[in-house]
Amino acid sequence: MKIDSISNGIVLDHIKAGNSMEIYHHLGLDELDCNVAIIKNVKSEKMGKKDIIKIADNFDLDLDVLGYLDPDVTICVIRDGKIVEKTKLALPEKIVNVVKCKNPRCITSIEQEIDHIFKLVDRENRVYRCAYCEAGVTGKE
Repeated sequence: MKIDSISNGIVLDHIKAGNSMEIYHHLGLDELDCNVAIIKNVKSEKMGKKDIIKIADNFDLDLDVLGYLDPDVTICVIRDGKIVEKTKLALPEKIVNVVKCKNPRCITSIEQEIDHIFKLVDRENRVYRCAYCEAGVTGKE
């Protein structure tokens, strides 16, 4: 299989195998009017298998969403066929409207316009807590 390189755009590399479609939907890549290539289960010496997403356009990535879904992703910005910027992600300290609080008594369940805010409380176990009711949610594994 041959996947062409891109001249200008963004490459999301080192995605945990099988996570690319979830990232595709959460970032709204289906709404872009450009070429988007999803390459699944690529052999990787470091990871065994990985996914890659190539986007033939530059746009603002939501790094909090991406960091929450897969903090091991590497973002490569491509210009004129060369990598001009490489960013390694980490778990975000706070996420807003990435996940919804599941506590039916939380203010976010009653007041629909309130942002769903979660703060990282345990980096090792990827645990976030709701800023309003302290309900916990674990980051994607």
